[in-house]
Amino acid sequence: MKKLTTFAIATALVTQLAACGTILHPERKGQRGGNIDPAIAVLDGIGLLFFLIPGIIAFAIDFSNGTIYLPGGSAQLSPEEMDALVADNVVDKQEVAKMIAARSGEAIDESAGSSMEIRRM
Repeated sequence: MKKLTTFAIATALVTQLAACGTILHPERKGQRGGNIDPAIAVLDGIGLLFFLIPGIIAFAIDFSNGTIYLPGGSAQLSPEEMDALVADNVVDKQEVAKMIAARSGEAIDESAGSSMEIRRM
């Protein structure tokens, strides 16, 4: 029983040292600013309540990695770009692939997935 308790406490401390946002959302690493994810902030805050130093470290890691921030941003398209991508309310996947390749420098497989219907605002 003593070994199990020791293992549970050690696991909790190691998890807090790694930071909640870094564990739960590694894809968010590298974000710089934005809206704070309340779920990650609460989980890091719980670390502060139970273990002060690991909780502070968890907040520091999440802020430094950018994993505490909600993913944000949106694509801004001009009306001309929107007309080039959309015909009869269906997105042309080939045009999207060309635009992504032109802007990001990375090729994309337009054969994957299906057509998306959109609504203009």
